[in-house]
Amino acid sequence: MVSNFRMPPTGYGPGSQPEVDGELEYMPLPQDMRTFSPHIPYIEDLIGLDPAMTVMAEVARAAARVAAGGPVERFDLGGLDAANRALIAETMGEGEVAMKVRGRPALRMQESVFAGIWVISGAGVDAIEVAQAPGAARDRAFVPHRPMQNVEPSGAVVNAPPLLVELADKSASWPGDLHVVNLTLLPHTEGDLAWLDARLGQGSTDILSRGYGNCRVTATAMPHVWRVQFFNSMDTLILDTFEVTDMPEVAIAAPEDLSDSAERLVEVLEAIA
Repeated sequence: MVSNFRMPPTGYGPGSQPEVDGELEYMPLPQDMRTFSPHIPYIEDLIGLDPAMTVMAEVARAAARVAAGGPVERFDLGGLDAANRALIAETMGEGEVAMKVRGRPALRMQESVFAGIWVISGAGVDAIEVAQAPGAARDRAFVPHRPMQNVEPSGAVVNAPPLLVELADKSASWPGDLHVVNLTLLPHTEGDLAWLDARLGQGSTDILSRGYGNCRVTATAMPHVWRVQFFNSMDTLILDTFEVTDMPEVAIAAPEDLSDSAERLVEVLEAIA
């Protein structure tokens, strides 16, 4: 008669694992994600700083209006003295998204810690703009910095020509729905990428969005076509795409973000006062 009894495998059950003194150690989680934490500038005396406080209060009200569907609003900071300008700079801080727009004037656009509130600087330009994305970054995005080149495909170019046709068709039919070409999921060669880069050229707007890793966005010289690349915290490319759109979503502040920014900025100003 065959017994149903089976000996338990070794290495299991009470007493089979070594004793551990102290607390368990866990693998560290990513620490590079930026999250909002209110920073209240320390001001001993607000005498002479009324202009900065007035401008920031107006910016908060503008954020609420833009969140509700209002137009982009811009505030010139050029007339402020050094102390007032310093208070604004410390209050605004630096958020996740930065943009560079080539041309005249070349512009640097830094999102503040309040999403949708952008600090814009350049030759003769010192301003705050309240918008989902800065107007110049949209308007000048596809002005060629490196023009599109009519390069014939070589033997190393395998799958790029139909991709170019697809992108050109979606570009010509814009406005339309967001269209994404995911290079990460498509077979391609280095020759394909180099040929597409030459044929599409480079526009005037570059964007960097920082989170757990980086998202680098580059406008091409073909209208409404963007190169969007996601990198992990080790700076390894994990997602490579082309997007046909007005502005990639990763660079846009949502209406909810702007509404939240309006409330948080008011809270910070109340704490300063």
